Amino acid sequence: MLTRQLGGNPAGTATLMTSWLLIEQPGPWPADALEQTLASVFGPGRLDGPRAAGLRPLLIRRPGRHQRDPDAPHTVFVGSGVPGNRWLEKIEVADLADLASLDVAAVAAGVPGHGERVDGPLFLVCTHGTKDVCCAVLGRPLAGVLGQNHPGRAWEVSHVGGDRWAGNLLVVPDGFLHGQLDPGEAALVAKSALVGQVVAEQLRGRTSAPSPWAQFAEIAVRKSFGLRGVDSVLAVDERPGEGDEVRVVTVQGLDNLYEVTVARTVATASGASRCSGVITPPAYTTRSIEALVRAGERWFRVGSTVPSGIPDRTGRASLTGGRA
Repeated sequence: MLTRQLGGNPAGTATLMTSWLLIEQPGPWPADALEQTLASVFGPGRLDGPRAAGLRPLLIRRPGRHQRDPDAPHTVFVGSGVPGNRWLEKIEVADLADLASLDVAAVAAGVPGHGERVDGPLFLVCTHGTKDVCCAVLGRPLAGVLGQNHPGRAWEVSHVGGDRWAGNLLVVPDGFLHGQLDPGEAALVAKSALVGQVVAEQLRGRTSAPSPWAQFAEIAVRKSFGLRGVDSVLAVDERPGEGDEVRVVTVQGLDNLYEVTVARTVATASGASRCSGVITPPAYTTRSIEALVRAGERWFRVGSTVPSGIPDRTGRASLTGGRA
């Protein structure tokens, strides 16, 4: 875990994914295994629109020895990870060609109704060693532990992005990507996910968040205020800050709002990795977290002047204006 040794923080590095098409493909995976599988099922350009809309196709296989039985059916999962519209469904197909009739545009749009409903999360560990050896070296121990603890819920998965953060664990349909995990940390993430909680340590981000700054800001609020619920924290607005790489993200934490100023800086530490050559971890920092208070239908920073005539959070009108 060279990136961890260099002080790299995975917060704000999750790959954008708002929905999933998870296709069971047992056996070894070459580097282009996903594209080979998709090309054999869907016509040219068929997935371009859904992918642009946030659909992430991935291959999955059961943890353990990778043997392919040509007569065995394939398990396929489809789902959405958008807050307020999280769902997961299971499809069994005798031949992957049967997936050609799947309405992938509807899946990408977050519309369910394609298969059997699945309750509870899946735990997807990247072990795609032909993409990056560290995904196999660091991912397989995680997959093994989770496979023993949660049979049927734990799967190995193809490349999810960010090999430098291996071992990577994606929880669906919650939509949280964790990185730099060891087996014990992965077990804690899974245990927490089963009761609707998110472990903020080593969290790369919510995959449906609109930007790395939003991901980082959500994690900062989670850590600062101890918020662990899946839906306890949500970035609701983002605007430029003072500086080219600075954003001010408004984050809802339960019933409160916070303005989080996040800066992306140039990383200085780097090192040679057996996985991906030279690693220079990205660096996001929290410049400030300011609580907002509600007055009428508007929110104000603590200490700012509330215009006269606007009721405060108790419903009493401010006749002369005042400090929030």
